[in-house]
Amino acid sequence: MTSLRRFALLTPLVAALIGGPQTEARAEVVVIVSARSPVNTLSRQQVSNIFLGRAHTFPDGSPAIPVDLQNGTDLRDEFSEKVHGIASSQLNAYWSRMVFTGKGNPPREAIPPEIAVKLTAANPRLISYVDRSWVDGSVKVILVP
Repeated sequence: MTSLRRFALLTPLVAALIGGPQTEARAEVVVIVSARSPVNTLSRQQVSNIFLGRAHTFPDGSPAIPVDLQNGTDLRDEFSEKVHGIASSQLNAYWSRMVFTGKGNPPREAIPPEIAVKLTAANPRLISYVDRSWVDGSVKVILVP
């Protein structure tokens, strides 16, 4: 076997072993509310219902206003998969149907994540999600899906 052929066969194996291009680090998505919010925890289903427009209040009856991240981002894709159990493309189709039939509108988007944290921290009615690395004392984690 020639050296070039041996190299071609070993390259994918070596790349996988040393964490080459085939591996991708995933962020840890967390759902947040303001540190001033009375909400301390929500189930995955409760969060999904709020973000899908099926629920408009927190369990205590106070208004719940979802703040989404930009469509097409890895974190939004991960949130969709872990919270709604569907791919982002399916979520986009859901919102297209809801808007077309007049039954609802998707949550407003906050771009970038640090804006989602600032907005959520300032208003106890907001609920959002970010990578855990963005969490500070101004917000609290209420779900790790």
